[in-house]
Amino acid sequence: MAQIDNSTSQIDETDRALVALLSANARMPVSDLARRLGLARTTVQARIDRLVMRGAIAGFTLRRGPALKEAIRATVLVCIEPRAQADVLARLKQMPAVETVHTTSGRVDLMVIVCAGSTEALDAALDRIAEARGVKSSESLIHLTTKLDRRG
Repeated sequence: MAQIDNSTSQIDETDRALVALLSANARMPVSDLARRLGLARTTVQARIDRLVMRGAIAGFTLRRGPALKEAIRATVLVCIEPRAQADVLARLKQMPAVETVHTTSGRVDLMVIVCAGSTEALDAALDRIAEARGVKSSESLIHLTTKLDRRG
């Protein structure tokens, strides 16, 4: 694997502007990106390739619009039994309603983001989480409205 020297591995303001444009629209043609940044198309393509190679850009993905997003989301704070994390994670991975699982520091062990199309489906998912072997307790926080979303 080739090593990248520090002078080429720095992320500068142009890279940040490029990432901001791609975050708003990952399908924007390189020629449009170049025009907006005041750079040559080949320079922009080289910067994108470098950012991908370095892992600064992990990939280009689809963001679901309101028509495809599940109607109801919740954050579930989960406390688990000692040494039960692998079993609990295996159970959560099999639940389609579970979007992400994060380990945490503090009073809970896991933070689980759940998405469902109805309150009934959400309730069923929350019940499945709570009754999973190794789960001591769970607390659900239902998302009402999104006031700020910087994920891009």
